[in-house]
Amino acid sequence: MREYSAFDILGPIMIGPSSSHTAGAARMAKVSKMIAGGNIKKVKFLLHGSFAQTYRGHGTDKALVAGMLGMNPWDDRLRDSFKIAEEEGLEFEFIETDLGEDMHPNTVKFVITRDEDKTVEIVGSSIGGGNIIITEIDGEKLEFTGEYPTIITKHVDVPGIIAKVSDLLYKQDINVAFMKVYRTGKGKTACMVIQADSEIPRDIIDKIKSIPKVMKAQVINPMKEDE
Repeated sequence: MREYSAFDILGPIMIGPSSSHTAGAARMAKVSKMIAGGNIKKVKFLLHGSFAQTYRGHGTDKALVAGMLGMNPWDDRLRDSFKIAEEEGLEFEFIETDLGEDMHPNTVKFVITRDEDKTVEIVGSSIGGGNIIITEIDGEKLEFTGEYPTIITKHVDVPGIIAKVSDLLYKQDINVAFMKVYRTGKGKTACMVIQADSEIPRDIIDKIKSIPKVMKAQVINPMKEDE
């Protein structure tokens, strides 16, 4: 049986009327911003299900833009996110869409364009109580919540990659809480998601990137109330 925390019972610290439609949306957008990296100049929010039907009335639109600006769900500036985005030159667009029957009703597909015109596509859902789940990055199926410090790698599926990454974490005294590998096929592209018990120093990413056959690596440390 699951043990419930005060967070689950009382809900998250947030600005807005709904933990799913505002706090979760802001968290999801901020995590997506971290995944995309770089300087973001434009984002399209493809809204599915309940999000598509109620995003204006519940403040989901403002929360999504706020998260893309790097704001946390409890940031007082969330209500003014449209104005701040305009001042910072961030273009945004909301598109009501159908992402499929299997999708959670509070799902967004982020189509993010960076300064160098590189596009990153991310799919995530707000699953209640301010909690989120990211389920796809650039067409790669995966799953992580953003609750734990997380490393995401994209690499060629060859022997030794997992062992080498695990050894780097061991040498930094980082304990792995959860790990899962997703691959398109034997010897093809693979994606590894590692969630840890402690914050991950960003310099470890350069070491992971130096491993042969690793094409991409990034770290996402969870947001804190004092940020």
